[in-house]
Amino acid sequence: MNSLLIAVPGAVAALGAVAIGAAHPRSQLFGRTVCRTNSARKLALTFDDGPNPAITPKLLDLLDRHNAKATFFVIGRYVRECPELLQETAARGHLIGNHTELHPNLLRLSRREIRIELRLCHDAISNALGSPPKWFRPPFGLRNPWVIPAARELGYRTVTWTLLPGDWKEKPVEWLVPRLQPIADHAMRNLGSGSNAGAAAKGDVLCLHDGGHRELNSDRSRTLAALEHWLPRWRDLGLEFVTIGEAVNTPAP
Repeated sequence: MNSLLIAVPGAVAALGAVAIGAAHPRSQLFGRTVCRTNSARKLALTFDDGPNPAITPKLLDLLDRHNAKATFFVIGRYVRECPELLQETAARGHLIGNHTELHPNLLRLSRREIRIELRLCHDAISNALGSPPKWFRPPFGLRNPWVIPAARELGYRTVTWTLLPGDWKEKPVEWLVPRLQPIADHAMRNLGSGSNAGAAAKGDVLCLHDGGHRELNSDRSRTLAALEHWLPRWRDLGLEFVTIGEAVNTPAP
């Protein structure tokens, strides 16, 4: 048999594995990521692409009303424009993470360029808050072999997600609300009456957006409306809203 015919399927399979490793949120091919919480009761709310003066203050008020803590993965150039908003976010008990300086597709960047993107955002957050962040989320969730090692150099753990409902899309809130249903489904399955899965099951990391990477003051009102609907319902199901740091801490006995 022609050796090329043997080699090509293997090469295709290898390319497929690399593509999955680069993009799948739960892939650990290019380094370890946090993609679940360590308890079915813990829901890690995360928000990307801020700070956003048009939405983030309203989101902070909404989270306060529901006694919910979250993690905000911010873009460095917006931090420089809105340092007071970042300070307010941290002062309300939320965790701040690095989401790069300009939100590029890191797959296309060299090791040096990735380091620059992370370092610029790292410095912006550190200057605004007086302390460095400890968590990083790659834009679009995309990783190449240099992304997670570059993050580790700055002392970061890398975070992906279990659910990405697409709240940045120009869709009505009636489209978005059902796309958050899996959070409730998991809670009912793992925490419902008579379930014995809760102690061992992992929880969700939800990726939403309070900003837009293309411009400041992006409209994310649909995200707010969907959370208005779901936050009380998730709480009634027994979920606890935590930062990503709390999500990986050992659950209380």
